[in-house]
Amino acid sequence: MASEIAPVAPMKPAQQQITVYSHSALFYWWPVWLIGFILAILTLIDHHLLAVVPSSAQAFTNVTGPGGEKGEGIIVLKKAGNEILPRDDNGNQPAQPRLYVARSKNYGVTFTIAILLIIFITNVPLRGMWSVLVVVLIITGVTILVLAGYWERILITFHMLDIRINLGGYLFLSTGLLLIWLIAFFYFDRQVYITFTPGQIRVQTEVGDGEKVYDAFGMTLEKQRSDFFRHWILGMSFFGIGTGDLVIRTAGAQNHIFDLPNVIGVEGKIRAIEQLLQTKEVNIN
Repeated sequence: MASEIAPVAPMKPAQQQITVYSHSALFYWWPVWLIGFILAILTLIDHHLLAVVPSSAQAFTNVTGPGGEKGEGIIVLKKAGNEILPRDDNGNQPAQPRLYVARSKNYGVTFTIAILLIIFITNVPLRGMWSVLVVVLIITGVTILVLAGYWERILITFHMLDIRINLGGYLFLSTGLLLIWLIAFFYFDRQVYITFTPGQIRVQTEVGDGEKVYDAFGMTLEKQRSDFFRHWILGMSFFGIGTGDLVIRTAGAQNHIFDLPNVIGVEGKIRAIEQLLQTKEVNIN
């Protein structure tokens, strides 16, 4: 009797082309616009307004205003020693507060510190032992300050620092930075790449530059993930993504070196490229 033969699942075709993109340092600025949007939401929920008044203004609580208004707080504007009533000398009503701003001054301080940290991290590469040394120094310094009792004084000093950004400021900065980030990530960063095929590589190292072709035989790959702050923290390694720098060296008498910084998922890319380079094209006549 004939026995049934189970159908064989078709083999998945091997990947014949892999493109690796080099991203600009702007990729690491995602915490700034993310924190900005979070602070904008918190500022809106806080539901307090900012009043811009002259230096002669005085604030009172639980009093009746010049026009008979009553409330928890009131600001009285003065001019030449006399109180300005609801209408000024020209018969115009004073502008009412309309700018949303949070009561806590920590929001503006947090946003400013985040910008300064990102500027430092993205412009001062800390590789290898320098990256580890900075982390150790930060932890050691904070521990010493706490044990010595100076940490409380530092917090008091920062408490005196008053930086306030209104809702419009957070939204404008965060939205503008997000738009620039998206344009750079999905357009300009894709103009700098290296495409790997079993026999050759196609290289474009500058935006608007022409594509160049090189032989892939004897090519070597080098991965660099020694910058803890950029590659691991800002590179979102905690989400299983991670970034790194990829260095490609071609073989031959005129060898070339191509440095692709800030490659997303660099470890998976290298594994896929190594498998690709091990395959050979077969022509059937």
